[in-house]
Amino acid sequence: MIVDVLEPITLVGGANVPDALLLDTVARAPVLVAADSGADRALAAGLMPRAVIGDLDSLSAAGRAALPAGAVHHIPEQDSTDFDKALRNIAAPVVLGVGFLGDRLDHQLAVLHVLVKYPGRAVVLLDEGWAVFLCPPVLSLPAEAGQVVSLFPIAPVNGRSDGLRWPIDGITLDPMQRVGTSNEATGPVTLRVDAPHLIVMVPRALLGAVTEALVSAPPAGRWPARA
Repeated sequence: MIVDVLEPITLVGGANVPDALLLDTVARAPVLVAADSGADRALAAGLMPRAVIGDLDSLSAAGRAALPAGAVHHIPEQDSTDFDKALRNIAAPVVLGVGFLGDRLDHQLAVLHVLVKYPGRAVVLLDEGWAVFLCPPVLSLPAEAGQVVSLFPIAPVNGRSDGLRWPIDGITLDPMQRVGTSNEATGPVTLRVDAPHLIVMVPRALLGAVTEALVSAPPAGRWPARA
C-alpha cells in the first residue's frame, strides 16, 4: 500500500470541488490523498496531499513542482482509472471521495464501476448535496421523513426495506428493468440486500450516519473483497 493509515482518508479527484466541500471533508477525514490532478485542486485550496497517485496525465507541471519529494506515485498503466489506481493503493477505515462526481458523466459512471469492483471497501463519494456509496448487506440510517433515498442497481439485486415510501420488498431492481431512484424516507430507513450491486444516494447531511454504518458494521455485515 502506498498509504496505510488508521484514520479516515479524503481522496480528491480532478472534477470541480468547492473549497468549502473539500475543507469540510478533510475535517472529517484528515489524511489527504490525491488522484492525479486532484492534487491541483488540493493545492489551490491551500492543502498538501500526503500522496498523489495516478498515471499523471493531467497533473499540472506547477502542481508537481509544489509537491514534496516522494509524494508522487506514477502508475502508468491505462487499463484502470486514477480513482481505481488510488483506491487499490490506500488502506484506511473509510475513504471519502470528492472531485469524482460532476464535470463528466463518463467519469462518474467509471467511478460507480469502481465502487462495485471493490465491495469490501468503505467508500463514500461526495458532492455539495449528496453522499453516494455501495449498499452493504444491511444498512440503517436515521433519515427524516421526506429525505430522498435514491437506489440504483448496477446489476440485478433483491432486497427488503423499512422506512421507504415505496418499499423494495419482493422487487428485483435491475438496470435493464426497474430502478429505485427518487424514493424517499418516511422516517429511519433500513435496507437489506442480497448482492453488492446497489448504489445508494442520500443527502450529504446523512454523511456521519453513513460513515458510521459502513465502518462499524461487523464482518458479517460487510461484503467480502472480490478475488
